Amino acid sequence: MKRACMVVVYVVLMAAIVSAAGRREAVGTSVQDNSLATVLNNKKLVVGLDDSFPPMGFRNEKNEIVGYDVDLAKEVGSRLGITVTFQSIDWNAKEQELNTGEIDCIWNGFTITAERQKAMTFTKAYLKNAQVVVVQSGSPYKTLSDLLRKKAGVQAGSSAFEAIESSGTFKEGLAEIVEYKDNLTALMDLEVGGIDAVVMDLLVANDNINRSGKGFRILDEALAPEEYGIGFRKGEQALADKVWETLEAMAQDGTVGAIATRWFGADISIIGK
Repeated sequence: MKRACMVVVYVVLMAAIVSAAGRREAVGTSVQDNSLATVLNNKKLVVGLDDSFPPMGFRNEKNEIVGYDVDLAKEVGSRLGITVTFQSIDWNAKEQELNTGEIDCIWNGFTITAERQKAMTFTKAYLKNAQVVVVQSGSPYKTLSDLLRKKAGVQAGSSAFEAIESSGTFKEGLAEIVEYKDNLTALMDLEVGGIDAVVMDLLVANDNINRSGKGFRILDEALAPEEYGIGFRKGEQALADKVWETLEAMAQDGTVGAIATRWFGADISIIGK
């Protein structure tokens, strides 16, 4: 009986040792990044975007999703031999849509921030931008300090909202911060006098003012400089690197410059510069 017990104890002990060794091996082994292979095998990349964010991505009069980022993504897809589809998302829940696999990346004037870099993998920056304040042309406001005790509108979940939150005295001086589902809705409220200003991306503000011809202007004093990048799920470096490599090739052969000129009137891309 004693001998049988000793055998059982020995077997259990050895099993524990093997199990512990297996756990150490698993801990020491990094998770394999299959992001690029998955997209290439499926021949599809799903891009998440706010479809009311001109000129980066928006719906035209035919209800087609168009824009600067859309053209870039389509060309990348063509060169990789995959189909790029565009999925409108709730910008306030963009990270959740990415992490649950509803989309493969966020590519829509997406500002690179330290907080976002903790949660996802970014490409390098491809455009410079800034957060600015838009007011009515006939308003008396000239500087940020002129908006003391005034109401400012902003898109919920946007980098503009983050810029306000980290602005210190500017935020403290505002009477109210009103959140909207998108910039166009905020600008509509500005037009009818519901708010005194809108904080938003410089590139988007310029495009809206130029295309709409409405009585808006941008304050000379910017709230915060920033850069746009493409966001992927955390750790999906292989896919991010391949997209960036393709964009660099497009910049070298003049394709990026041509797309930028089409949407901005000049090559303002910083890829490879």
